[in-house]
Amino acid sequence: MERKILVTGAGGFVGAALVRQLQAKGYSVVAAQRQVAAASDDGKVTPVIRELSAATDWSAPLTGVDTVIHLAARVHQLGEQPGAASEARYDEVNRAATLKLARDAQAAGVRRFIFVSSIKVNGDWTLPGKPFRADDLPAPTDAYSRSKAAAEQQLLALMAETGLEVVIVRPPLIYGPGVKANVARLLDTLAQGVPLPLGGVRHNRRSLLALENLLDLLILCIAEPKAAGAILLVSDDDDLSTAELLEALGEGLGRKPRLIAIPPAWLEWGARLLGRGEVAQRLCGSLQVDIQPTKTLLGWRPPLSARAALRALGAQRAGAEGRK
Repeated sequence: MERKILVTGAGGFVGAALVRQLQAKGYSVVAAQRQVAAASDDGKVTPVIRELSAATDWSAPLTGVDTVIHLAARVHQLGEQPGAASEARYDEVNRAATLKLARDAQAAGVRRFIFVSSIKVNGDWTLPGKPFRADDLPAPTDAYSRSKAAAEQQLLALMAETGLEVVIVRPPLIYGPGVKANVARLLDTLAQGVPLPLGGVRHNRRSLLALENLLDLLILCIAEPKAAGAILLVSDDDDLSTAELLEALGEGLGRKPRLIAIPPAWLEWGARLLGRGEVAQRLCGSLQVDIQPTKTLLGWRPPLSARAALRALGAQRAGAEGRK
């Protein structure tokens, strides 16, 4: 029997690529997104418009659906002030709306609910040699990660209550074709040949996740029996320092990065002085995840290494620049 998949956040960076991959593999897809999308020629994508809230009625788009892959979320909002109002907005979209969708899915006879959470449920950084593990106690530090952690807990409770198969995936930074925000800005900076004071940041380790690797895992989780009830940490399994990341992108761009070797301690001190300590932590600190349990449980390996995926991303950026 043909599996029908509901993908939320289908208009986003990950969602749009996932819908294309599912179509290519012959799945029937219901693409839930805020913008109306053109229906595909083969009729396998049914666009629907949904605002995420605890009041959303999902009964119509869930008709005949076997699996839900829930990507849609409220992510970090630039300039938003922390506080009770912000906390409530994250909670409404990322926890309450997720639980409502899951309950509607269970009532509609959906077999499996795949929830794309965040590694930030574990925390913001790791100590050397101590990567995050799926069985660590959650340590969220902001409204976004707290809402994701709460959603995870309630989904697992719903699984115990109803038998709906829940799969939780916690990705770190995702990159690939079409990526925006920090990675896109970094590519632009490298392409322009701007000097960066990050040549000395070679002892930290960052776990990254290529879009292709995430899609491969998500599609595996649709049918893999062992995924039910699992919390899956995922990465490229190829951790890099900040300088190595920049050099891999530069190889793809065909441009050697102009990296100035300034001691990381100096960078962190200067950033704190400017009130940007969190930026220095992201650039100089470590965030590693242990995906061995995921690989062992599912018999899965990331198809792409981080270096190969970063070089490909840089090459795509260089190609786009050459076509202008």
